[in-house]
Amino acid sequence: MLEYLLIAFIAIFCIQFIYYVFIFGSFSFSKKKSSETNFNLPVSVLICAKNEAKNLTENLPLFIKQNYPNFELVLINDCSHDRTLKVMEQFKKESQIPIKIVDVVANEQFWGSKKYALTLGIKAASHEHLLFTDADCIPVSENWIMEMTGNFDAKHQIVLGYGAYQKIKKSWLNKLIRFESLLTAIQYFSYAKIGIPYMGVGRNLAYTKSTFFKVNGFINHMKIKSGDDDLFINEVATKENTAISFSPNSFTESIPKTDFKDWIHQKRRHISAATFYKPLHKFLLALFFVSQLLFWILAILLLGFLYNWQLVAILVFARFLILYLVVGYSAKKLNERDLIPLIPFFEIFLILIQMFIFIKNKISKPTHW
Repeated sequence: MLEYLLIAFIAIFCIQFIYYVFIFGSFSFSKKKSSETNFNLPVSVLICAKNEAKNLTENLPLFIKQNYPNFELVLINDCSHDRTLKVMEQFKKESQIPIKIVDVVANEQFWGSKKYALTLGIKAASHEHLLFTDADCIPVSENWIMEMTGNFDAKHQIVLGYGAYQKIKKSWLNKLIRFESLLTAIQYFSYAKIGIPYMGVGRNLAYTKSTFFKVNGFINHMKIKSGDDDLFINEVATKENTAISFSPNSFTESIPKTDFKDWIHQKRRHISAATFYKPLHKFLLALFFVSQLLFWILAILLLGFLYNWQLVAILVFARFLILYLVVGYSAKKLNERDLIPLIPFFEIFLILIQMFIFIKNKISKPTHW
């Protein structure tokens, strides 16, 4: 029995090696290609807000000050009941750049759907090239628009960016959230690099109007509350039309959850949406998670019985080394260096959390979005 477990352990190690070296390594060890920014490319920046008066007041000045000569802001008020609309109107009145306001009225057919609100915003946008973020996000640089849209060309109609989370000192939960976000980014950047793009994040995402209307927008998953970013990209992104942007000036930064329960609920929603991905994407993501889980289970069993423990220990050490190299290089790229010492601990903790969420979603679907 232990011999079979050892064979399975070696096979699992090989699977993990392929993922980390050949898939994730494609991003981790890559260098940014220089892009020729077209300052004449008109861009519409879309920000959808629901009860975000405070965040808009603080964050909109950073978008207005962007170092880009040809852009407009499209502010979408998604049925807010606070001062969101008034804040938008005040900025429109005082701003030197063009601002459009889309005031969404509640629709029974699309009640509470961000996709409906975004669709109205996209229709109202003046320009072909669209750049998306959220009301609680800020661009980390005045060159954010330039860096993101510099990846558009005749071939690439989708640009995937990195949406970082704000760093909070002495917060274990903050580091966990940022580490999970880092691993997610490593995956979607890496799959895009090898020609199998499967998701993006709405905190920092760009695509063209033509791409949106070519598939009738969100129509194929309109009834699913989430997925205005990952499900849409999963549907339309291809090897040919997708680019990635990971230069530091292209990042956005948003406010993370500060309550563990709230974060778990957020992750339940994200994982629930992933069940609607294409079969190939679901298989690759599931295989990676299962191989992670089995690696540690088999390693603990074999070391516990001291069966060929020298070989097992060597493979565990080798995987740790590969993990540190791949995730470490990516963390440096994405300005998350402080997470590097915590890589092994957070990896194991996230495996347990993901397993809990998977079981929880099987028992009861998340209904509050």
